[in-house]
Amino acid sequence: MTQGIDLPDWAALLTAVFVLAGASLTLIGSLGLLRLGHFYQRLHAPTLGTTLGTGGILIGSMIFFSAVATRPILHEILIAVFVTVTTPVTFILLVSATRHRRDVSPPSPPGPMRGPPH
Repeated sequence: MTQGIDLPDWAALLTAVFVLAGASLTLIGSLGLLRLGHFYQRLHAPTLGTTLGTGGILIGSMIFFSAVATRPILHEILIAVFVTVTTPVTFILLVSATRHRRDVSPPSPPGPMRGPPH
């Protein structure tokens, strides 16, 4: 743990807001993974939560370390680029692998109810 960091109040407040917002979005995405029923729905919630939540946490990290070092720290931009690029690619690969493995087409729109076949 670092001792004796003198962080300005504005930087501490902004850091806390962005880290809490990012953590909340990530938590919501994780809860969506647990609560949603269909595989494709389950995959959608964490993908958004990961991208947006990580973005908020990275912005908070940039503010904190820039205020401590008294110069702009932009290492987190590289992390954000990797997360932004790899998350949708992983989403697409999982969906296409699932469709290929199950050999199913996307769900058809709801239509009139039909009786049992005779």
